[in-house]
Amino acid sequence: MAASCRLKPLSRVAVCGGTHGNEMSGIYLAKHWLRDPMELQRGSFAVKPFLGNPRAIEKRVRYVGQDLNRTFTTEFLSSAEAEDEPYEVVLAREINQTYGPKGSAQAFDFMFDLHNTTASMGTCLIVDSEESLLPMHMCHYIQMHYTRSPCPVYLYKLPGEETYSINSVAKAGLALELGPQPQQVVRADLFTQMKDLIACALDFIELFNKGTVFPAFEIEAYKITGRMDYPCYPDGEISAMVHLKLQDKDFLPLNPRDPIFQTFSGEEILYEGNTTIYPAFINEAAYYEKKMAFAKMEKHTFSIPGLQRE
Repeated sequence: MAASCRLKPLSRVAVCGGTHGNEMSGIYLAKHWLRDPMELQRGSFAVKPFLGNPRAIEKRVRYVGQDLNRTFTTEFLSSAEAEDEPYEVVLAREINQTYGPKGSAQAFDFMFDLHNTTASMGTCLIVDSEESLLPMHMCHYIQMHYTRSPCPVYLYKLPGEETYSINSVAKAGLALELGPQPQQVVRADLFTQMKDLIACALDFIELFNKGTVFPAFEIEAYKITGRMDYPCYPDGEISAMVHLKLQDKDFLPLNPRDPIFQTFSGEEILYEGNTTIYPAFINEAAYYEKKMAFAKMEKHTFSIPGLQRE
């Protein structure tokens, strides 16, 4: 087995709730921690909670001008200020200056980003790629120690794609995606699960900082390969809905010729791919505008090298 990789201990960690202003578990958790930050504190590092998109939170909408969680790319962060630019572009630059700059030595060591989904994703852990060593070890630790529900790992970055999410301004990050939960609603069960997941992740950082050696391991994870749009009429209006046999089947195998859509007149539309895939974010409310009925995933087993602090 290869020798463990060594990383510097973490000193500054951020926790963001409300990147989307209608996903309420993270919003109310961040507000709770801003009033009472003691739950977040550990001996070897500082944790700073914050609200990602204050205007969207106030209006209880996903965003005001454009999706904040797609705005942390070089294009937006380096663009010149303009009078008519969306609020979220201005906000992304401010967040980047406070918690980044993205890719710099001055950036926060880690950022958690708290989300809810209307899809039946359960307790999902989102990392950019399997090459992100510290987040992958954190996911493995959570899977070993958080036993209330399975915690599938979703790898969101397509090949050649730049990281675009809010936690990409930090040196490393992890997003929590808990569902199903309706938009603009807070549920006690998912709120509590999110709080417990963050506590578990912070315990992992504390152990890492204090010198715990984490051995190499193998982990199963779901890696995005593309996105499936809804069938549409020529005028762009959707012509079918997610099939009953696919609804709520996130992370379960979808085989060739399985039904995926049902037209409004009742006909089935079958999956025409030639390999088994694992859909996620099935029928997510916020993704109708993004022309995405579900994310197409492949299931892989990855070998992750050991980890210890420098």
